[in-house]
Parts: sequence; structure tokens; C-alpha cells
Amino acid sequence: MIYITRREVFSASHRIYNPQLSDEENFSLYGKCSNPNGHGHNYTLEVTIAGEVNPETGYLIDLKKLKSIIRENVIDKLDHKNLNLDVDFLKDKIPTSENIVLGIWNQLAGKIPDGKLYSIKLYETENNYIEYKGE
Repeated sequence: MIYITRREVFSASHRIYNPQLSDEENFSLYGKCSNPNGHGHNYTLEVTIAGEVNPETGYLIDLKKLKSIIRENVIDKLDHKNLNLDVDFLKDKIPTSENIVLGIWNQLAGKIPDGKLYSIKLYETENNYIEYKGE
């Protein structure tokens, strides 16, 4: 099994809060991330594909094709957006890194023609990342 990872970056803003909770409860749970004015991150996304090398091409997947799939289905929908207001696949979700990763997975699942989506890793900061490997 071969694993290929493509890294992309995007910037987005969000406010982490639960509308069912009071301002005090949100601040207690999410701290400064629940600021009503929101805040932003420069995210790094890593998408890993698993599969076998195609003997005709020598590739698992053409990286130009993978880049195009990621950009069309994820980056174009997230980059320079407000995750609470502008992103359809995050509507009615609290835009934590966990929910963002699950949303990205769902955007890419079934769209990788030459391999299997293996994992999604999202770096919110240099020290914090979330990884999801599907079910």
C-alpha cells in the first residue's frame, strides 16, 4: 500500500459557540474562541490517499488531479470565508476543528478516483492538529 499526501493551506474565521448556551456558558466552555467578533486561523490541511501504484503511469494518483479535487471541493469553499456563515457543509455545526475535519472528509469522500481517502489532518495552529481516518 502506498500513501500520498497533498498539503494545502487556507485562511478562515469563525466563532466557536453553542447558540443554546448563554454567553457566560460559552465563554466557560470555549474561552476567547467564543468572542462575538470571531477570530481567524491560517490552516494547513493534509489529505492522504492510499492505494496501489498504477503500472501504466507509475502513480497512485496524479498530484495535479488530487490538487484540483481538493481545491474545488474544499479550499475554494473555505478560504477567506466565515465558517459560521459562508460554508454550507458547516451550517448548523459548531465550527470546531473536529467538525471542520469531518466536513472536509465528507466533501472529499467518494471523489478520489485513483485511490482511497485515507486520512485528513488539519493544523489549526503550529501545535494543534486534528486527524480523522474515516469510519
